[in-house]
Amino acid sequence: MKNLSIFALSAFLFAGSCKESKTDTATTSTEQNVAESKGEVFNIKTDSSAVIWTASHKGGINPRFGTTKTTGTLSVENGNLTSGSLVSDINSLVTDPKSVDPKATEGKTSADLDAHLKSADFFDVAKYPNVKFEITKVEELPAGTESKTEGANKMVSGNLTIKDKTVNVSFPAKVEITVNEVKLLSKFTINRQDWGLAYGTDGDVKDWAISQEVDLDLNIVAGK
Repeated sequence: MKNLSIFALSAFLFAGSCKESKTDTATTSTEQNVAESKGEVFNIKTDSSAVIWTASHKGGINPRFGTTKTTGTLSVENGNLTSGSLVSDINSLVTDPKSVDPKATEGKTSADLDAHLKSADFFDVAKYPNVKFEITKVEELPAGTESKTEGANKMVSGNLTIKDKTVNVSFPAKVEITVNEVKLLSKFTINRQDWGLAYGTDGDVKDWAISQEVDLDLNIVAGK
C-alpha cells in the first residue's frame, strides 16, 4: 500500500509537470517607475473589457475560472501605447458556475468560492478592494519571441499591486490602436506567492494543494 501511494503521488506530480501551458510566463522584478502619461488618453470600456483568471489545484486539477471588472485608462502618443493604469475591483470577482460542480465539492457552489476568495483567507477585499496594474514600459516584442498570445507585437511591463505588495511583471501582448480605440490582449501566468497570496500559514497543507500558478487573460478595450 505504501509503494502504491508513492507511485500515485509520483504520477500526480508528473502529470502536473507535463501540463501543457496555454499562457506565457510573466517575468518579474522589483517595483519600477510608472511611465508618464503622454499623448491622448483612452478610457477603459468596462462592459467590453475583462480580466479572466484561472486557478487550479496542483497539477492543473479542478481548474476554477472567472472574471473581474476593470476600469482605468490607456495613453497613446504617435501611434504607440505609452502608459496606462488598470484597476480590477475584486468585489466584482465572479467564478464561472461551469467550473464548480457541487456534486464534487460537498455542495459548495461558485458563489461560495467567490465569498471565500474575497475573504481574509485570500484577497481580503474589506481591506484591499482593488488589484492595480500600472504600465512602466512598452517595447517592441523582440524578434523571434514565441508567445501564446496570438499576434503579440509588444512586451508590456508594469507594476502589479495585489493587497499591499507591488511586483513588476513583463509579458508579451497584442496591442491594436485605431483612431477611436485601443485594445490590449495578453495571456500570461503569475506565481501568487510573489505577492504573498496564500491560504493559511506558510506550509499549510491547504495552501500546498493549490497550484501557485494563476493564469490571467487580459481583454482590455479602451475608447474616447
